[in-house]
Amino acid sequence: MRNLDLQQKERAEILQRMSQAITENNSEAYVQAFNDLAASIQEAVRAEYEQAIQSNDASILAQRGVRQLTSEENQYYQAVIEAMRSNNPKQALTEVNKILPKTTIDAVFEDLTANHPLLDAINFQNTGALVEMIVSTSSGVAGWGDLTATISNELAGSFAVIELGQKKLSAFIPVAKAMLDLGPAWLDRYVRTLLVEALATELEAAIVDGDGNGKPLGMTRKLSGAVDGVYPRKTDTAITDLSPTTFGTILNTVSQGPNSKRRTVPELLMVVNPTDYYTKVFPATTPRTTDGGYTTGVFPYPTKVVVSPAVPSGKAVFGLAKRYFFGLGTSKGGKLEYSDEYKFLEDQRVYLIKLYGNGRALDENAFVYVDISGLVPVVQKVEVTNIDDFPTA
Repeated sequence: MRNLDLQQKERAEILQRMSQAITENNSEAYVQAFNDLAASIQEAVRAEYEQAIQSNDASILAQRGVRQLTSEENQYYQAVIEAMRSNNPKQALTEVNKILPKTTIDAVFEDLTANHPLLDAINFQNTGALVEMIVSTSSGVAGWGDLTATISNELAGSFAVIELGQKKLSAFIPVAKAMLDLGPAWLDRYVRTLLVEALATELEAAIVDGDGNGKPLGMTRKLSGAVDGVYPRKTDTAITDLSPTTFGTILNTVSQGPNSKRRTVPELLMVVNPTDYYTKVFPATTPRTTDGGYTTGVFPYPTKVVVSPAVPSGKAVFGLAKRYFFGLGTSKGGKLEYSDEYKFLEDQRVYLIKLYGNGRALDENAFVYVDISGLVPVVQKVEVTNIDDFPTA
């Protein structure tokens, strides 16, 4: 089994390539990176299997990410394994009447939010098979008025219907035939791991900068003005520091809720790509103290920084994390389907699962798009007072 640190480094490099391919709309590069990801995960799972199978200790297996399957999950994966081994896997898999168990999808969502801070920060929900959700776009609908006044103005614009079925995310799962010999629990481990990594990359790209055309609407996009289904990006305001004055301007925008009502901002979310964080944000938030040391993460307002490769270089997003809603669930069938369209490696069969969902900011001012390409390091300002007390030459 290869060194764990080496595996993690390799996995991070592959995910970076996938994210870049999504940004550049380079399908060939994405397929190659995804192919490498699948091969890496399969190798890791098989190595874990070889080490762990000698012990049937549930606690040891759990430490390696192998869950104790429910009877429903076990029956499902067993049926899938038998179908994959058949001479006509496409027909056999079509005849599998069992849907992907809800508990498996729940486990995928738990792993997603646990390992990806951006998904954990926003209002991210497993909606199951729901077709649409009604969400509140304002922080409240109550208001004072005459006893005879209509309440329609107070309610107008306070709710929105998010069509979950309009956006489809297809996750392809290449399964080597040798993986079938490991059994249901290890197949579940492989499927969940690959789904988590593939979904997280696609989801973060959509949440940050999705244009609404066949995909969710990202934080960087306006909520109106679409042309041919594509929503325009917000104007990126250039900032050169993270001073109280700069934060005050950002907070002034974010605190303006729907219907011209002000709202409290308990904490700001800042989303930035890894390179910009280390080369720009970190130097701008690490002042030197009077004793010669350094204090890191100094902001003039409570701020949660989330690093995501989905953010374009030189840009950042500030806003209210919970004002971005994303609902994701399986299709009505939730089945794994056989695909002849993609050929990744020899001796593999490629399957896919379709997940339906959608996401958007709940109001126009919830997020602010900024240009941080000119951000400069923080410099501790020193002022000399009572200069007359110093001796002159």
